[in-house]
Amino acid sequence: MRQAEVYSNNVLAGILTETDNGHYSFRYDRQFLLDKSQTAISLSLPKSQQEFTAKTLFPFFFNMLSEGANKAIQCRSLKIDEDDAFGLLLATAHTDTIGAITVKKI
Repeated sequence: MRQAEVYSNNVLAGILTETDNGHYSFRYDRQFLLDKSQTAISLSLPKSQQEFTAKTLFPFFFNMLSEGANKAIQCRSLKIDEDDAFGLLLATAHTDTIGAITVKKI
């Protein structure tokens, strides 16, 4: 199992988990849910106490990854399998992302 903290404008928004069987879950942090000034990180992941689950990496997070030649260069230099989307997310989405969301490995 691998996990990451998901931040919205440097505020902990929730925990993203990849299970040992390759499924994914996302759960908002309790404090983030209670803060009315914080908005959902994505329309597809509305603020809710429910745990979101998926058999593949949520499209919102997958779309944070590089594609094509840039992805190949990143994977080669970081020694990450090109099919390991979660590993690439953990390695690259902790700084310098487009937008307010960052992902930091736990």
